[in-house]
Amino acid sequence: MAREAQDAIHSSGMSPDKVAAGVRELFAQAHKTKLPDYVSSRLTKLETLVNMVDDDEWKLPDEDLERVLSAIAYFANPEDLIPDRVPGIGFLDDAIMAELVVDSLDGEITSYEEFCDFRSAEEKRRENQGLDPNVGREDWLADQRAVLHNRMRKRRADRAASSPIGRIRLF
Repeated sequence: MAREAQDAIHSSGMSPDKVAAGVRELFAQAHKTKLPDYVSSRLTKLETLVNMVDDDEWKLPDEDLERVLSAIAYFANPEDLIPDRVPGIGFLDDAIMAELVVDSLDGEITSYEEFCDFRSAEEKRRENQGLDPNVGREDWLADQRAVLHNRMRKRRADRAASSPIGRIRLF
């Protein structure tokens, strides 16, 4: 399945916006369907990755952006391994793939969540001090973003170094 995800982004020629829109459509279709908890809980975890792609302030470097897009492109195609329209099992492959994706991109997810928490806290702090949170915004975001991008790469490298299967990556 990981190979299918990588092929999906390259062969489809989908832009990042189209990939994100396709995954959001999966969410919309899944919400219209009565899904088992094990499927819906796994699909919910993907939302952070889509938000990461859409977030202009996160400014994910191209190499990392391609890694995330490769991982979520699989979900943008409703006619994937098990077409989403198949009653009862149409989202099963998506749930399995979501589990693999979220596990593989844990460092990216954690760093992005830390960035969002920082951004929100800093906005509130500035507002509480009577400051406009948009003044100098890019400067205060850039410093934290650089720290978190580096931490994200370090987490990935540490995980690869400690992996029993070596440096094999899904995405």
